[in-house]
Formats: sequence, C-alpha cells, structure tokens
Amino acid sequence: MPVNPPKMAPKATPEDQILDSTLRPGTFEEYIGQEKIKANLRVAVGAARKRNDQMEHILLHGPSGLGKTTLAFLIAKELGSNLRITSGTALEKAGDVGSILTGLSNGDVLFIDEVHRLNRNVEEVIYPAMENYKLDIVIGKGNSAKTLQIDLPRFTLIAATTKISALSAPFRSRFGLNFRLDFYNEKDIEKILSRSSKILGVKVEKTALESMAMASRCTPRVANRILKRVRDYAQMKDADIITADLAAKSLSMLEIDQKGLEETDRKILLAIANKFNDGPVGLKSIAAAISEEEETIESVYEPYLMQLGFLARTPKGRVITAGGKEHLGIMPKQTLDL
Repeated sequence: MPVNPPKMAPKATPEDQILDSTLRPGTFEEYIGQEKIKANLRVAVGAARKRNDQMEHILLHGPSGLGKTTLAFLIAKELGSNLRITSGTALEKAGDVGSILTGLSNGDVLFIDEVHRLNRNVEEVIYPAMENYKLDIVIGKGNSAKTLQIDLPRFTLIAATTKISALSAPFRSRFGLNFRLDFYNEKDIEKILSRSSKILGVKVEKTALESMAMASRCTPRVANRILKRVRDYAQMKDADIITADLAAKSLSMLEIDQKGLEETDRKILLAIANKFNDGPVGLKSIAAAISEEEETIESVYEPYLMQLGFLARTPKGRVITAGGKEHLGIMPKQTLDL
C-alpha cells in the first residue's frame, strides 16, 4: 500500500521538480552534512578509479528526504558513469529486471529507490547479477524448463530504502558498502537553506534561516520545500528580504510549529494523550483514531517524533513522553491521594 506523504511533501509541481534538480548539490564538497558517509564514499570511489575497477554495490538507508538519491547522483558523477534510475515498485517481474540489466553498459550505475518494495522472486534474480554479473533466465515450464545464463556488463547497484528491516538477509549481505543516513542538525540545515536561498536569488535574514531550520524536521528536502513556500509568501507581500516575522507568518499559514510539527503529528500525540490515557497503545488504534494509514504513521511521522523525544515505542505500544506533553501544553495528570 503506498504511503501518503505528509503536508510538507505534497505532489511535486513541474516548477518544484525543476527547482529540486537545481538545488541538488553537484559535488561532494557542495553536499552538506553526513560527513562520515562522504569520507567513506570518497575513499571507495577514489580506490575504484585508481584500480580501474567497478565499485562495490552500495546500500543507503534511513528516513526519507535525507539525500539518498542525491548521493547516488554524486557517486555516479564522481565515477564518470551513466546513472540509470528505477524503483522497487517498477520492478514487478523478473523480466523487468532482465530488461534493465541487459540494457546497461560496463561501468554504469543502477539506482533502485525504495528497494524494500521488491518482491522475493525479483530479489532472487538480482543475486547472481550482483555477485557474478550473470542473469539466469528460465525458459519453459515444468520438466521441460531450461535455465539460460546471460553475461551482464559490470555495473554498480546503489539501492536506497527507508525500511532496511524489510530486506532479506541474503540481499543485504550482497552489498559491499552499507550506510545509514541520520537526521541533520540545525546548523547543517541552516547551511543548506543559505545555499538554496542564494541559488533561488532570495535574501534571507539570519534569524529567519534559524526559524526555518528549526521547523524543517531535520530534513533537507523539507527545508527546501519550506524555503520555497516562504519565498512565495514574501513575493506576494512584495518583500525584498525574508525576515523572521515574515517566515513565522508563512509557517503559521502552513500549520507548522517551531519544532516542525504538522497537524498530523499533533493529532497522533493528542490521540495518545487524550483518547488512550497517554498510552501504551497499538499502531492500529492510533491509525483508526486519526483516520490515517498505519504505514504512513510508522514511516513518515513516527521517526521524527521519536527523534524529538515526544513519542516512545514500548513492548506494549506507543506512549507520549513528558516532553511531548509539554510541547502540546498538556498538564500532567494529577494523582489523587486516597
């Protein structure tokens, strides 16, 4: 079942798609944050180029919007290779994988986004392709079935996923490089916003950058979306520079608070606090209470709420923390002395 995106990640307009491409870093130097991952990738890319050999397959995982796709672009660019892009949902049958793999050239990079959506039959076709650069095709059925093996060009597979636990152990073990992208800190988000504002030709006060960074859910994609919406608001107000006051009014219109919480985030926390007596409560119950899909809550909203320390998962279910109640202005329940 597809995941419904949060409010700050609406369906991209053609203009947004062009801007996203424009704001994407072109080199590792321009890519802000994830310093340890960049350092390791520089070594791996540099060593592969010195050996004139194919780079190992790479698995990138972590919450959405942190730069997994951008890293794939940068790796391919640093290798001087062509990049082919597809997604786990697009590869429904073994034939889909075969047509893509046979269409690659030596040295190409294949990027599969949301790789956890691959079914097991497709995964098993990819195994020999990753290890031996061979594709096994079964011709016929039953006793007359025959296996045909096709040699493939030497390629690098870069796979990205937001749910690494959904990948089978044999599949994960075939990646030579495995990196988890973490949420960004506010200083790095400010640097990203500063760089993006210069590309967009928008003047932004330092205090406005700080307030937008705080509301960006520690995520570059959300930060850039907020910047574009605040820019739109500033243009409608004929403002030459984005001030902290103007940014605050724009965020208020978007129903985003100073911690980056949106309406659905608040609904989740309020449901646990008011309808389920602070928890613990199961995911199904929360989803039913706020009319939202379980997968959306688990993959889109919960990671950030847990990062803030507003929500906790226990063996019995989800609970709202003291910090979450304080943020919502919920008074702690009084214990009556009997």
